[in-house]
Amino acid sequence: MKAREIMTDQPACVTPDDTAQHAAQLMSDCDCGCVPVVSDLESHRLVGVVTDRDLALKVVAEGRDSGTVRLGELVDRTEVVTIGADDSVDEAIRTMKDNAVRRLPVIDGKSVVGMISQADIARAMPDAKIGDLVDAISSAPPNG
Repeated sequence: MKAREIMTDQPACVTPDDTAQHAAQLMSDCDCGCVPVVSDLESHRLVGVVTDRDLALKVVAEGRDSGTVRLGELVDRTEVVTIGADDSVDEAIRTMKDNAVRRLPVIDGKSVVGMISQADIARAMPDAKIGDLVDAISSAPPNG
């Protein structure tokens, strides 16, 4: 099974110029805990991700104004952990375990085409693999 078969396709995305408040509202509207940050909404070239945890720790906990904080200030510009659309679900699980992330942007080239979460894997995979994934991610420090 390939990543594209279980991913949530066409995820809501934000740009570095969008505000933390906009990202939080989008997460609320879409019932998700992570949004890809893309260079622009046409190319969907991935530049990072922002999680609900990022918003809580880097905006709310620091007493910053979510209406003025730009996502470009929050995005870690190091390499983003991703999975290719045609990579296997087993590779997605391995990547999530190795990097202790709960969600993975799915890319085709450099463009975001979807997101895979633990829930997506839970719906698609045998229980034993799900347990191993949750255990590996839960025991590691949170990254996303």
